[in-house]
Amino acid sequence: MTRKFSNLLAAAAVLLILNCAFAAEKKYPGKKVLFVNSYHKGYEWSDGEEQSAKDILVSQGVEFEAVYMDTKNNSTEELKKQAGLRVKEYIDRFKPDVVITSDDNAFQYAIMPYYRDSELPVVFCGINWDVSIYGAPYKNTTGIIEAGLIGQLYSQLRKYAKGDKLGVISLDVPDERKNTRFFDRYIPASKISNVFVKDFQAWKDAFLRLQNSVDMIVFASPEGINGWNRQEAVHFVYEHIRVPTGTGAVAMTPPALIGLIKLPHEQGEYAARTALRILDGEKPADIPIAFSKKGGLYLSLDLAGKLDIVLPPSMLRNAKVIIGLE
Repeated sequence: MTRKFSNLLAAAAVLLILNCAFAAEKKYPGKKVLFVNSYHKGYEWSDGEEQSAKDILVSQGVEFEAVYMDTKNNSTEELKKQAGLRVKEYIDRFKPDVVITSDDNAFQYAIMPYYRDSELPVVFCGINWDVSIYGAPYKNTTGIIEAGLIGQLYSQLRKYAKGDKLGVISLDVPDERKNTRFFDRYIPASKISNVFVKDFQAWKDAFLRLQNSVDMIVFASPEGINGWNRQEAVHFVYEHIRVPTGTGAVAMTPPALIGLIKLPHEQGEYAARTALRILDGEKPADIPIAFSKKGGLYLSLDLAGKLDIVLPPSMLRNAKVIIGLE
């Protein structure tokens, strides 16, 4: 055997190995997944869900597309129904093998009215607390519930509060009102004061007012609050804070002493891997619904100093992010 021929055989063997590895990695060519985002590009939570799902699926050779309902900015019932119909039309054109929905509105306004118990497999992620309010699961659905960390957050804040009354400030939209209905699973309802706001001035007014009637305050996500200005909110809280504050909102927005932050990538990764199981032949109805388990601890040393709170070393060691005033 000549050296030239040996070199050709070696090169062919390398190419064969590379091709086999590529085929093993990308095992779903021709398969399509549509990601239905309840919100809009730039909304950090659903962006994280989408990107995590996309990274996994594209790496496996799946054709991935996303469609946006934009229901934070268009939150009336009629506009959400119109967005759901647009998703149906997109699905009819794209013909995905699996649909992933992120957050409640995608499931409520696109899947429930048009694909309930259909042949189209659906994996949901980011649905808050309970999917049974939509009559689910259906025979064609499974997914992961976004379980809030309000109980743990309340327990942490209680360590630094003078009493046990909690105020919660949320955007005045149906999905946020839905979330608060589950808080009494973890905190006695008599201890909670919920305030729903539409604009930034109302948010600031609620923050000032609650400090005279509660012992700690939790901020829901401010996304969708008219006129929201994060930098102004940071300094407003720092200037006026008198009770411990907490949040479960992504990236400590708005500012708080303690953040127990749900992780969007947990939702997106689970949805993507479940979609791959369905592409491998499993039926959605045979895959149990999961619940989120992960969270990140965020702390604000500036707000701790303002409240004369000394955070324990163990808490500082476990924090993912320790932030100062921006």
